Amino acid sequence: MKFERRRQEEVSVNLTPLIDVVFLLLIFFMVSTTFTRETHLEVDLPEASAEPGEASRDLLEVLVNAQGQYSINGKPLVNSEPDTLRKALQQEAGSDRDQPLLITADGATPHQSVVTVMDVAGQLGFVHLSITTQEPAD
Repeated sequence: MKFERRRQEEVSVNLTPLIDVVFLLLIFFMVSTTFTRETHLEVDLPEASAEPGEASRDLLEVLVNAQGQYSINGKPLVNSEPDTLRKALQQEAGSDRDQPLLITADGATPHQSVVTVMDVAGQLGFVHLSITTQEPAD
């Protein structure tokens, strides 16, 4: 009796599906991972022990009213544009960017107005920003 010989099949593992699964897992973990960025808001408040005349001489104060209009050291600005604010801050500060900048905003001031002051001050190189607050009534 003559039996036919079976052909020897090559045993191989197809790696394409394995690579696809690995890439899908990699993409899944990259997308689902949250990257925490710690942000700190550092506020340098003026000290209370200083003489009032001494503190106001070195302090640059930006007032923002409830309508979002700006005033720098008591001098109101013509409009509320960032360019006007930038030029006024440059004129008032001169070349001294180390002096503290105090932002005093009304409680009803639009958030964008305060952010605009902070953004312009940061672009000009001011690093000592303070925001005034008052204690809540008991």
